[in-house]
Amino acid sequence: MSAADTTTAKVPPTRPSPPPPAVTEKPPGRRSRGAAGTPWLLLAPCLLILALVLGYPLVRLVTLSFQKFGQSQLWGFQPAESVGFDNFSKVLDDSEFWQVVVRTIVFAAGSVIFTMVIGMLVALLLQRVSGWVKTLINIALVASWGMPIIVATTVFKWLFDADYGILNALLSKLPGVDMIGHNWFASGPQGLAVIMLLVVWGAVPFVVITLSAGLTQVPAELEEAARLDGAGAWGVFRYVTLPILKPIIVMLTTLSVIWDMGVFPQVFVMRNGHPEAEFQLLTTYSYDRAFVVNDYAQGSAIALLTVVLLLGVVAVYMRQMLKIGDVE
Repeated sequence: MSAADTTTAKVPPTRPSPPPPAVTEKPPGRRSRGAAGTPWLLLAPCLLILALVLGYPLVRLVTLSFQKFGQSQLWGFQPAESVGFDNFSKVLDDSEFWQVVVRTIVFAAGSVIFTMVIGMLVALLLQRVSGWVKTLINIALVASWGMPIIVATTVFKWLFDADYGILNALLSKLPGVDMIGHNWFASGPQGLAVIMLLVVWGAVPFVVITLSAGLTQVPAELEEAARLDGAGAWGVFRYVTLPILKPIIVMLTTLSVIWDMGVFPQVFVMRNGHPEAEFQLLTTYSYDRAFVVNDYAQGSAIALLTVVLLLGVVAVYMRQMLKIGDVE
């Protein structure tokens, strides 16, 4: 056999490999529906509790605000009558209601401003003290934060008492100051200032702890670079620290506005359960209309208007958070 015959030898044909088995895929609809329904199934108990605890009272509040509902209707002597928007018209036409609204807004604004400023200052101070001092301050903050509102209100009531208050005694020791027997609640502005101090005292710990956690996320390199560029302490805070803390500040401010506009036990306990006209806020004013005047319909209307005001605050908060998300 020659070399040519060797090179041209035929190679036996190879058997073709069988085609891969067809993969049967499950319909995507069933799997996606099950995966989408799992979170709702897990949330169902929580949603049910919220519907019972919050949903029913809210529906009942809305229903009462459109009815004539007093003691006769409460005891079943007369049926509740639908009056449309008459309750809201009476409330909105009442000059006392608008005085209460302005007083509530001023009170909430002052409480929020003082809370955020003091909370920020204390949070910044905690970044510059030693570890054991920071621990002691945090313990004091948590202790004051965990104190029940009724207990804190009673303590403040004793501190500012006209006859036995320790604050009057301490102020009287200053040269030329005589505060013995001074009644801090003789006028509305002074009394509300005391209540505002109580609200701020109870709200500052939460703000300090939250801002302290946020300050740990501020990169030290950015602060150092700003100092090298000639920025002082205020410049570093304004152009480095504040922009990073903006989402937290927006959240804390919104929550503080909602909480401070809903202040009730501080005013109620401080005034022995009968707040005078110049101490009335929206919460206490609604309570008086419902349970003192026994006009539950108008009380519900005032409460519903308060909810609408708070929804406006929440809308502003959501808008700010969406803007922050778009920037990020």
